[in-house]
Amino acid sequence: MFSGAEAAPAGGREAAEYRIEDLAHASGATVRTIRAYQDRGLLPTPERRGRANVYRGTHLARLRQIAELLDRGYTLASIKELLDAWDTGRGLGGVLGLVAEVHGPWTDERADRVSLAELAKTFGGIADEQAIAEAVELGILEPVPGHDDEFLVPSPQELAVAVELHAAGVPLAAISGQLRELRGQVEQIACRFLEFTTEHVFARYLGHRPPTDADAAGAASMVRRLRPLAQQTVDAELARAMRLFATRHLEYHLAADGPTTTAPTGSRPGPVSLPATTIDAVARLVGREHVAEFVTAATEREVNKRALDALTSPTFDS
Repeated sequence: MFSGAEAAPAGGREAAEYRIEDLAHASGATVRTIRAYQDRGLLPTPERRGRANVYRGTHLARLRQIAELLDRGYTLASIKELLDAWDTGRGLGGVLGLVAEVHGPWTDERADRVSLAELAKTFGGIADEQAIAEAVELGILEPVPGHDDEFLVPSPQELAVAVELHAAGVPLAAISGQLRELRGQVEQIACRFLEFTTEHVFARYLGHRPPTDADAAGAASMVRRLRPLAQQTVDAELARAMRLFATRHLEYHLAADGPTTTAPTGSRPGPVSLPATTIDAVARLVGREHVAEFVTAATEREVNKRALDALTSPTFDS
């Protein structure tokens, strides 16, 4: 007799058996999908009993594994390779661990939600439909099914940056355009870092297709170690570059006889002339011999603060 119960260990109650309709209900797959998986060799052949096929807990477990891998972006062909490797004794635990590491979160940020009314209030009191559409296209906002007036915010920090830039006077269209350009540049950096680490680190783990269970487990461990390095490197280099170019721009605009137009990127810093009253005030404060040191330190502190404020502003409160 067929039942919908889970399989029991040997020596316990009888292992669960399923008709194909029951297996479909338990797994969430359709009968047609189960038959297609059988035809492609993704499911073990069921036991034939009279006119009916009998499925067991192993078939249910396999269907759940397939569903998980499909959710992670694997094709049925690649899933078959993985499952074939597992069936021949090469193991799948390490491979699934590697998949989990790569598809896991690459940031400590937690998604938030924001209502349409909150967005309108934050960005000037009026809901800009075009700006919202662009934000959805860029993935800054994600519609919540069944809630037309609510959005998911995958990166509250990214939205908070947009809020601060808009409050400083930057038009929303300019913010989205800048993000598109920045995203393309960052994706190139990510691609190059991945190629670099694959060549020098992961090539020894991924020499087999699919990799052995031990190699996949080793690669998963290495992903955990190296995952934060790209962001740390970019953070450090961005801070260095922002300080360099922001200082050049500041020096350019502080020059007493300099032009008022924007300094070209990469321009060489020139001498800065400060008003005599400013020099005298600083001299009275720290002494004439420390004026240059004080001005340099104060300038660097202000440049760093302004340059990084947008990147370190608090996350958006819903």
